Amino acid sequence: MSKTGVHTDPHAISKIFARETWGAEGGPLYLQLVGRITTGIHTGALPHGAALPTERDLANMTEVSRVTVRKAIAELVNQGVLVQRQGSGTFVAPKVEQLDQSLASLTSFSQEMAARGKTVSSKWLQRSVTRASSEEALALTLPTAAPVVRLSRLRLADGVPLAHEVSALPVDAVPDPLAIKSSLYDYLKEQDAPPVRAVQRISAIMLSEPIATQLQLPTVQPALHIERIAYLADGRPIERTCSIYRADAYNFVVELDISGKN
Repeated sequence: MSKTGVHTDPHAISKIFARETWGAEGGPLYLQLVGRITTGIHTGALPHGAALPTERDLANMTEVSRVTVRKAIAELVNQGVLVQRQGSGTFVAPKVEQLDQSLASLTSFSQEMAARGKTVSSKWLQRSVTRASSEEALALTLPTAAPVVRLSRLRLADGVPLAHEVSALPVDAVPDPLAIKSSLYDYLKEQDAPPVRAVQRISAIMLSEPIATQLQLPTVQPALHIERIAYLADGRPIERTCSIYRADAYNFVVELDISGKN
């Protein structure tokens, strides 16, 4: 069993990497090792979430240099097949379930995941009062560089990071940023300031290296950038949120009414 609790079969692992079983495979040794690891994942011998043997153990089993092992692992990390966790080792990337999300209703991440029976968690990156960017000031109809509450966090479902989220709100809407523990919308509802509508803009982007690392994805992978501006019942903007979602995890769905009435 790996450090993550995912079961692995030591005999199957040995068979994958034993050099005498490689046959007449051609090409650079590191690419042959890449192929072995990929095959192990596809056959289930290396389940999603399982830990790989250490670099030293892999070198011993495969009878190749640690430089070759390191190059093969780096290639698969870059592809998003493997993830490395400092102090823990190298793991097969967790399998991400495809989620359909409707764009017809205004719901929070916490509400969406809870409705699917998933355990929601957040890793807070920032909860503070700071100056608004020009985009935030424009969206919230505030003076340039006015103070705003900025909330930045990594959103996870069942322990898998799915989105990086940065929100800006007027300071009078959130007197104490540290009071927000989980759902921002639940907090705003408690403050009698629930958003009632929102405008969202969705675009495709390539991940920056820091966010790719947080989402456990390669930088070459596309992602979905969503800008949402939410409004109160009286029409005032209450929130501007920019979220970066894993493109391999989300399908956004819109229902269209073709009634012929217009």
